[in-house]
Amino acid sequence: MRQRLFLISLALSSASCSPAPDPARVENDPQRASATATPETQTEIVGVQFEDNDKVGEAVREFAYSWPVEISAIPELAAQLQKERDAALAEQKAEWDRSRNEFPSDCISCINRGYETEWKVVAQIPGWLSLSFDNYLYTGGAHGNYGRGSMVWDREGKVGIDGIELFNSPVALENALGTALCNTLNQKRESKRGAPVDRSSGDIFNDCPGLDEASVFVGSSDGEYFDRIGIYFGPYVAGPYAEGAYELNFPVTGSVLDAVKPQYAKAFRVQR
Repeated sequence: MRQRLFLISLALSSASCSPAPDPARVENDPQRASATATPETQTEIVGVQFEDNDKVGEAVREFAYSWPVEISAIPELAAQLQKERDAALAEQKAEWDRSRNEFPSDCISCINRGYETEWKVVAQIPGWLSLSFDNYLYTGGAHGNYGRGSMVWDREGKVGIDGIELFNSPVALENALGTALCNTLNQKRESKRGAPVDRSSGDIFNDCPGLDEASVFVGSSDGEYFDRIGIYFGPYVAGPYAEGAYELNFPVTGSVLDAVKPQYAKAFRVQR
């Protein structure tokens, strides 16, 4: 979907999806399946692939939301994401209606709307499920925007926590990673740009952004403890849109472990 809408916005032409006079909904809802299943015909838990699309003339609205079976297996989490999905869909539909009333029908890039969220498993350890979600949003114009976020699900507490919330603060984790954070980012910038990063230039895209502008992920190499850290800087954070996102990976060290909030420390260990 992202590629289709991106081409739409550049070419100001119609989408390549099939016409759909009424919204086309494709949903695989484990909550619904389990509610109607008998013990003898218990439905297997599966992931969710949800779509709700519309087309009026040459204008299109596309919406997709998905998550894997590991999320479906946690009723509280699946219900939370379904609620968030339904709210996002309602908001998009309302905006789609406004755009078709506000803009002329031949201004396709003014009217088209797109939304996609895909959840993925980063790691599973006893008591915890580390997740990421990729999100794409198109609300008209030359191109949409995209990003990546994190959630760590506490199985015992039945609550989702943003990855950075596992640490004392974004600054505490920055200090724990030390110069490796900026050095690694600059190496990736130089690889993309083909030139050294001049931090004295005054260009904001040569500065090193703080982790309050990043998404932080926790991973595991052994399925027992979190021992890896992922840092994601989205478009416009560490570089212009054309450079895309920056993804950095670091091992959990003693300094990183010291930056973890005490109540979560037992889930971490230094990478071996």
